Amino acid sequence: MQMLLWSLLFTYGWVMLRRLWAWEHMEPVNIPPDYLPETKISVIIPIRNEGPQIAQLLQDLNAQTYPPHLFEVLVINDHSDDDSLAVVNSLLHQVAYPLRCLSLAEQTGKKAAVALGVTAATGELLAFTDGDCRVQPAWLACLAYYYTSQQAKFISGPVLYEPTPTLFEKIQLVEFASLIGTGGSSIALGQPNMCNGANLAYPKSVFAEVNGFSGNEHLPSGDDEFLMHKVHQRYPGSVCFIKAAGATVFTRARPTLAEFFAQRVRWASKWSAYQSWRVKLLALLVFGVNFLLFLGMILVVAGKFSVGLLVVALTIKIMIDFSFLKAVLRFFNKLNYLYIIIPLQIIYVPYVVITALVALRGSYSWKGRKIKP
Repeated sequence: MQMLLWSLLFTYGWVMLRRLWAWEHMEPVNIPPDYLPETKISVIIPIRNEGPQIAQLLQDLNAQTYPPHLFEVLVINDHSDDDSLAVVNSLLHQVAYPLRCLSLAEQTGKKAAVALGVTAATGELLAFTDGDCRVQPAWLACLAYYYTSQQAKFISGPVLYEPTPTLFEKIQLVEFASLIGTGGSSIALGQPNMCNGANLAYPKSVFAEVNGFSGNEHLPSGDDEFLMHKVHQRYPGSVCFIKAAGATVFTRARPTLAEFFAQRVRWASKWSAYQSWRVKLLALLVFGVNFLLFLGMILVVAGKFSVGLLVVALTIKIMIDFSFLKAVLRFFNKLNYLYIIIPLQIIYVPYVVITALVALRGSYSWKGRKIKP
């Protein structure tokens, strides 16, 4: 076990240090003063029971620096049973941009909502976020500028948890920042693996060219990552991460442990369906390192593994993660959260193992629905 643990730790260190290098060498995106926007954008927002939050997002979009005649907003209702529709309809004539609200008929789920939005969109560039998110005034301008300047076929953007008043939410912020950083730096290395559906953009034409969600429509999760993988396969080098503070989208951490766990199980449930061997290997590496550390903790309690060796192994992993997270948190202006890394590491080892094992069942609860494989 010791040899395997050291081998995996060495490999993990190499993988994460490469991503640290990629993150640090990724050029920040700044919109030039003479930029004149021309791209028509369709913002697609799938919602289910987002009544309390959707009004704030639609008002954020009303405050965009991007010309309102160059973008439209399509809210796609996935059978909400709260006042979401009433909230959206009340704002139809209060915003400067064209706003439409469409509802799914028989189909359910985010993929169906996204597909309906894509079909109805009139813009060249499609931008996606979630109904419980907040966007900054320069969000659309950043996406449009990056799209035209880089000729990108798929843009993944930064997402941050805000606000985070409790320790539990602060821990989630740091853990989530590590996922965003890993996804962004992997894209920079030409090896896209993760992205987040709360901040995405791609040309409408690309969705049709890669046949949308065909091949993984039976999976309830993965509307973002599976599509990104398909775009990368068809157009290598065209998947980009926009490292721009103004492009950051804000969402809320889960308020309870049960909701947090259900969300992470939902995300992990798609791992086994990944087609890329690189993506699968990275997922197996992260699981393997944490599994062996978790096993080491159990064996230490049973008196069958050295406490000193376990402490050294955990210290090495903490140092690796600290180096990477420091760079990512610096971008998010959250360096004051660095102290969270220590409690996070204590929780993270068993959390990764348990989440991965539970996700193998493929069933979970989300937004009032029981999702089954």
